[in-house]
Amino acid sequence: MLHFKYIKQFIYALAIPLVVAGCGSNQKGPAGNVGLKAITVGGVIITPRILENIIPATGNVIANEEIEIRSEVSGRIMAINFDEGSFVNKGSLLLKIDDRELQAQMKKLQVDEKQAKDDLYRKEKLLELKAVSQEEYDKAFNTLGIITAQLELVRAQISKTEIYAPFSGQIGLRQVSPGGFVSSTTMIARLQQTNPVKVDFAIPEKYRRNVEKGTLIKFRVEGIDSSLQGKIYAIEPKIDPATRNVSIRASCPNPEGILIPGSFARVEIMIDNIQNALIIPSEAIIPMMDGEKVFLCKNGNAISQVIKTGIRTEREVEVTEGLKPGDTMITTGLLQLRENTGVKIRFTK
Repeated sequence: MLHFKYIKQFIYALAIPLVVAGCGSNQKGPAGNVGLKAITVGGVIITPRILENIIPATGNVIANEEIEIRSEVSGRIMAINFDEGSFVNKGSLLLKIDDRELQAQMKKLQVDEKQAKDDLYRKEKLLELKAVSQEEYDKAFNTLGIITAQLELVRAQISKTEIYAPFSGQIGLRQVSPGGFVSSTTMIARLQQTNPVKVDFAIPEKYRRNVEKGTLIKFRVEGIDSSLQGKIYAIEPKIDPATRNVSIRASCPNPEGILIPGSFARVEIMIDNIQNALIIPSEAIIPMMDGEKVFLCKNGNAISQVIKTGIRTEREVEVTEGLKPGDTMITTGLLQLRENTGVKIRFTK
């Protein structure tokens, strides 16, 4: 009898009272976790908010029109009629190449043309009188035609010695000097039209059906704090087989010239706007063989919950099934958790 009494006292001395603990308490978990200290983890309360489904992309700002000014004919530069970095209007004379030799050829051919016309006129009158043969008349006619063609060729060559601006825009740094010799391989300067500018970028092929001509984009460039807006006006009809991307081009007004061709652009295309979406951090999701799950805090314990997901952004995921507003979801310390582990929540923003 005495022996049984000592055993009973020993058992009572080892027993620990159980207290029901809520989320955020330091007390023990359920009966299965008696004696285990609650783990401190991060958590958030699920709150519905607006989800913007955005396609991110990277691209480049390019000029609306851009050319390298080169000469079609070789020769020595007689005059340069533009200032580096200046704005030039369409049709402005930019550069003149020495054409004195061509001018002399043209004068000679003009004299030859007059003589050939006079000779043809005489042969025509003589032919009417049957004083010359048809063969002589045809020879005079062909001679005039050859001289006229040569004259047109020289005039075309002379016109190429004058280089005009094909469109209005900003001209860059010149690479030649007056008196220098140029050929068709010599770059004289670059001419760019920068209002508007174009934004070239590419998106994965799975998003091709989400964009069309007229779709608005937002983009940012270095040195400009505010976000800029453009509009898609051209889409490459073929998907690049190497990258599986489709190339897209948008246009953006640039009246103040703040956008510089060659700038790197971070592009965003909003393809959907969902009201009252349940959004969670992507790091809170635990992959499984047959799906995904998260841990919720219920009555001070970690409880797993299978979920179904929808739209994914760079850092967040939309949950379409498995969660409801007001649930407390665990976001950190997931590797320490097992079913019904006692937890203390440290709420994060």
